[in-house]
Amino acid sequence: MPYSPALARLIDELTKLPGIGPKTAQRLAFYLLSRPTEDVQSLAAAMVTARERTIHCRVCGNLSEADPCSICTGDGRDRSVICVVEEAKDVQALERTREFAGLYHVLGGAISPLDGIGPEDLRIKELLRRLEGGTVKEVIVATDPNAEGEVTAMYLARALKPLNVRVTRLARGLPVGGDLEYADEVTLGKALEGRRAL
Repeated sequence: MPYSPALARLIDELTKLPGIGPKTAQRLAFYLLSRPTEDVQSLAAAMVTARERTIHCRVCGNLSEADPCSICTGDGRDRSVICVVEEAKDVQALERTREFAGLYHVLGGAISPLDGIGPEDLRIKELLRRLEGGTVKEVIVATDPNAEGEVTAMYLARALKPLNVRVTRLARGLPVGGDLEYADEVTLGKALEGRRAL
């Protein structure tokens, strides 16, 4: 039995979300239709409000309702260290660790020639401008450990080399609680490369 036009449109819109296929979209649509109207209106209003109020910080590129964002203006942040990430969601992941108290710089993606994304499409020029004052002593490159992230990291390392700033990369290797026998060769190799003294 075909869906009503309104339900078909809802399912079609839900499939546009990342990681949502037709079956999951159908399940979500039927769930939303089973909820009270107030719940659905509240969800819709939250989405519209978030879209209208959320902007990119002009300094770091993070998502925020304030410009500059609370991280860039926050007291107690170490302004001598900038952690470079691909997307704003990476900032949230690092903040959850409560281990990093420096500043961030969101590139807005990674270099990916197959997708037509080059260095000029990222916020690299803005990063270089932030380093001009000489107050930043270290740049931590925290791009994803995939082909695009590695290319971006290498590009940044070359671009930052003449600026007399220390460039480091997040360590990679074995996950906490993992077993050696289940680790793949690349992960084990990176763990050996990144070993440190006890």
